[in-house]
Amino acid sequence: MPAAPDLPRNCSFDADDWRILARHWFPVALVRDVLEKGLVDAVLLDEKLVVYRVGEEIVVANDICTHRGVPLTMGSNDNADGVRCPYHGLKFGAGGKCIKVPAHPDNAIPAKLHLKSYPVVQRYGLVWTCLRPEEGEAATTVPFMPHWDDEGFLQMNCPAFDIAGFAGRQIEGFLDVAHFAFIHTETFADPDNPVVPPYETRPTDVGFEAEYWSTVSNFGHGSEKTAPEGFQWLRHFRTHLPFTAHLTVHFPEGGRLSILNAASPVSARKTRLFVPIARNFDLDAPIQDTYDFNHRVFSEDAAMVENQKPENLPLDPRMEAHIPADRSSISYRRGLRDMGLSHFFIA
Repeated sequence: MPAAPDLPRNCSFDADDWRILARHWFPVALVRDVLEKGLVDAVLLDEKLVVYRVGEEIVVANDICTHRGVPLTMGSNDNADGVRCPYHGLKFGAGGKCIKVPAHPDNAIPAKLHLKSYPVVQRYGLVWTCLRPEEGEAATTVPFMPHWDDEGFLQMNCPAFDIAGFAGRQIEGFLDVAHFAFIHTETFADPDNPVVPPYETRPTDVGFEAEYWSTVSNFGHGSEKTAPEGFQWLRHFRTHLPFTAHLTVHFPEGGRLSILNAASPVSARKTRLFVPIARNFDLDAPIQDTYDFNHRVFSEDAAMVENQKPENLPLDPRMEAHIPADRSSISYRRGLRDMGLSHFFIA
């Protein structure tokens, strides 16, 4: 059966679920990559995209030349003045408009040659887009990241990290505090401190939040820093449905670590993780050290996410067993279910 005309080719999502997810904003590239390379490829919800620069503008469009269907990511954008198709040299500029047809330079360019493009927001060093934006009260927004704009904070953006697993599973893992003592023992956690103290979740306009207090340190193994005796670490989680979550870790002496975990759904089985970070300590420390540490943490989590079964996220609470530490997981699944997402998540 042919795919519905408003869905991407070979769509891996349930059609109704895709239409719900496509209303939301997701990151598709790092701004610095687009500025350096001129154009980059991306896939969002199975839609293949080209992300390119025209002067100061960044364009997100379907990665397909409207003339003969060649991927524009095979082309070039050497002068950052528009992407050129490698097949017949058609060039596309701001807003995805076709601005040059070399075979007929003096003819008017028909509107049918313009690319299908999408809205773009540059925020937290990322390029965000929305495949099916809505207006008015139904319009969704780019998730909020505390401390990114605060004075005295250093901003960083980890290289994108690809996961062969579902975005919902990755986000649930980010919210899960019971796995620290078993998965993150090589990076920051204590295998002898597995107990999860009680915590609650509270609904918000875009998801829910939870404040979690424990004695599990956030200093990386090998760090010479230690917390004062009896120090209680506060981890404040904020979820923005469907696939973004934020964590503020409260360090000793007023230190704050702000981490945005933005899981961009490439498909129903693949995720590209974007992680902007802001902190108000270690301002002179090598940024590469932060990238390397977080890559190790991402890899520890990915080893679980990529092997979970079912691959997607059961929204029916009866389909998996739960423990009291799973309050955030249960709130997350309930939030997705309330969005109207359906059986895809139990496929």
